[in-house]
Amino acid sequence: MKKMYLGSFLTMILIFSLNKTSAWVYPEHRDIMLFAISKLNDTHRTILDDLWAQARIGYEFRLTEPVIDLQQLTKPEKIDYAAWPAIAGDHSCSAENMLYNILQTDWILKVADITAQLKIDLALSEDRIRRINGLRESDLKLQGADPEYATRAGSNNVHFLLSLPDVNMDAVSYILSCTKEGAELNAIAAYAWYHYSAMSKASLLVNQNFTQEERSIIILSALADEAFAIHFLQDVFASGHAAGTWGDASQRKGTHDYYNEIGLKASTWEGENVVLTGDAWMRFEDADRAANVVMISLEQFLNAALGHHPEIIYKSDNKIPAPENFNVCQNNYMPPHESNPAFEKLLTDVFIKTPVPALVQGLGELPRFRAEIGTFVGFSPAMKGSLINGGFGLNQETAGVIGGLEIAFRFGVGLDGVLNESGDGLIFFAAGWRQDGSSSTGVVGGTELQNYGNLLAAIPGRSAYNGRLRLPFYLLPGDLLILAPILYFIDQEALTSVGVTAVNGGLIPWQSGIETSFGRFQFVLGREVAVYFYGRTKERDALFNVSEDAQGLEQLYILSYRSTLFEFPIVEYRPFKTFDVGQRSSMFIQLYGGFDIPSNVEVLSSLGDMESIPELKTVWNLGLRLIFDWRHYF
Repeated sequence: MKKMYLGSFLTMILIFSLNKTSAWVYPEHRDIMLFAISKLNDTHRTILDDLWAQARIGYEFRLTEPVIDLQQLTKPEKIDYAAWPAIAGDHSCSAENMLYNILQTDWILKVADITAQLKIDLALSEDRIRRINGLRESDLKLQGADPEYATRAGSNNVHFLLSLPDVNMDAVSYILSCTKEGAELNAIAAYAWYHYSAMSKASLLVNQNFTQEERSIIILSALADEAFAIHFLQDVFASGHAAGTWGDASQRKGTHDYYNEIGLKASTWEGENVVLTGDAWMRFEDADRAANVVMISLEQFLNAALGHHPEIIYKSDNKIPAPENFNVCQNNYMPPHESNPAFEKLLTDVFIKTPVPALVQGLGELPRFRAEIGTFVGFSPAMKGSLINGGFGLNQETAGVIGGLEIAFRFGVGLDGVLNESGDGLIFFAAGWRQDGSSSTGVVGGTELQNYGNLLAAIPGRSAYNGRLRLPFYLLPGDLLILAPILYFIDQEALTSVGVTAVNGGLIPWQSGIETSFGRFQFVLGREVAVYFYGRTKERDALFNVSEDAQGLEQLYILSYRSTLFEFPIVEYRPFKTFDVGQRSSMFIQLYGGFDIPSNVEVLSSLGDMESIPELKTVWNLGLRLIFDWRHYF
């Protein structure tokens, strides 16, 4: 039973980590729409302004007076139409859901505020590190404002272009293969479904028999459908999405992240050579290119409102249509629909200017990259040095140091970067062996013992078996071990949300990573614990001890003992990391604290009372651990 819920929990997180790669961040989606609306000719712009004015009736408190608000900054009080495609897909799962969130919720204004600040941060972030940290802050705030932000993506590839199955396939054949009934849900399919719905509803506006209230409802529904469609049209211009989608979750996310940042040379269906970038890396030319195509979509929609596309007809028993409710988060395949050659021609007019996706797996495929997602085995040698508060003897209070070496083998699951690079979803168990040198302090103080070297060290050299566990937590260390089985049977959506929050720093995101130009820092207290079992690699360890016997006289004892050391990493610094297709290596420096508890004490020899067993105390330590971390992912 435990394996079942834990496996399902990890599977849900893996699914999310792939699908939270929706193209463009909120301000980029909004900027593309701003540009597109600004590019409309006077006739189409006048029509759009008029439709927007009618749609606002009754919702003036939430919708801006102009269709686009060029002056909108942080803490906006209203939402303009340019923001609707940004809310679609990432903050809603259907046009119906999107319109409800825009008009009825308070948290959507918080989202608009957070993302307005993100736009400022991205504009000021000339270097990669500042950009990553800006995204970290934004994602964590968005998770707090929109509790479903992490789990909304679902289990499909709706934000991606399907890979090109044949290099000789033309645009029309490819579009039809993406939109046919039963096709895997993809960006073209989602756009086509919602664009048709928007145009068919807009065509109703030619009928002058509707009341103003009815017209406002129809316009709102049509505008919502078109904005939802445009989100996915914008997605196809992100390089990480044009690279095509195939492979496991690790390959898809890794390839997506790589090409978004590095860029991708591609060509459009009409033969133009272009260089694309992706999420959070958008340049002006990227936005301009996407906006030119979004403008075509808007023109088709507005022409339908003028009655220029009578072949696209609204077919429903509902006289006054509501926004489309096809859920792109939960549906994985295109539903049944009638073929409409006239609409297919309009669809081709749009997509002929979009990038041709990369080929499917095989000869001519793009290089693929992996994210650190999935199971792995690892090997981690380490060096460490600890400052101790004395020895085990009650009178041994002189601080000293101990050095050691260890080696461990790991098995675990990598879930790094679920929301962004600040995430840490690493889960592993490690087992290994450790060898310590002698402490720098002696059994008793005094220069007369210095000639004996390590022979009379307070803690002589020793070895231990060890185990180490790393596990993210939601609020308190180890809480997922309790929450996971409970939520698995009660609310699996809540379980996924809790898991995603945990791997991204917890409910109070104090454990998210911070990138700098010279490495990555992370506060990790509570995420990892190690236990060292001394005195088990041989019969027992031994040490000298000077203590008072029953008569109060100092006696020299030779004691055998065992001890258990608990170690807790506090802060972690990673100066570098490399990751290949299947393996990863990095260097870590950990600041840790711990305590060593002695047990099983026996007197082996004494100059006096053999029946009196001296009391030993716990030794506290604070140290640094230098680790080489190698993993092989399956």
